[in-house]
Amino acid sequence: MNRRNHSSPFWSIFGPIWAVWVVIIFVATMLVVLIPFLLFSYFRRDPAKTRAFVFLSRIWMGIFLPLAGTPLRVRGREKFAPGQTYVVCCNHNALLDVPVSYPPIPGGNKTIAKIEMAKIPIFGMFYRAGSVLVDRNNETSRRESFTRMKEVLDMGLHMCIYPEGTRNKSAEPLKSFHDGAFRLAMNTGHAIIPGIIFNSRKVMPPNKTFYFRPHRLHLHFLDPIAPMPGESVESFKKRVFSIMWEYYAAGPYARH
Repeated sequence: MNRRNHSSPFWSIFGPIWAVWVVIIFVATMLVVLIPFLLFSYFRRDPAKTRAFVFLSRIWMGIFLPLAGTPLRVRGREKFAPGQTYVVCCNHNALLDVPVSYPPIPGGNKTIAKIEMAKIPIFGMFYRAGSVLVDRNNETSRRESFTRMKEVLDMGLHMCIYPEGTRNKSAEPLKSFHDGAFRLAMNTGHAIIPGIIFNSRKVMPPNKTFYFRPHRLHLHFLDPIAPMPGESVESFKKRVFSIMWEYYAAGPYARH
């Protein structure tokens, strides 16, 4: 089944039908975790609040992803040394990437997210709990989000960033990276751990608007990468980009 072409008549019909099922189970599972989420939010403050939300998210996605036909395999959790905090950089091909990458990161963490997503009813509450929100069209918001990300790291939480900025809709393994994640790592002294997500592009192809294809997902965490003495942000960014490009381009099954 996984080898069928997205443009085949079967997938042209089945993809949108399965997307309806995925929306239904996403909303249903979200409502199931809503009450414990509200309790966590009321009784706890950061960083305990975020750690509790991550715990809840692992349960949520542990139910949702298999029901959606997209079970997740994670490799490399041991790359996160106990007591260390990291800037996690993940590739970004589909909307699914955030719920795929956020819960498996060991320990508490927050993501960087567009402020527009926080305006969605109910779901926006979950988004705000697990994210540092930024209005990309507002320079003040971008500066404040950088300060907030440093505060997240100071609290002992990891910071998960998608350095491509937006979804990669090209045919290339990665889009060019923005500076933010690498400037953050260098300013705070935290190493970067790359996270490579495989197959989310197959599940949610960039050229289709309402479509979902069942397919196993993979998330691989790589070795921590620290900036070298005297290294510039640009050099550090290019070095991480090269490592992630080469690993992603090699394909997920070459290492299974």
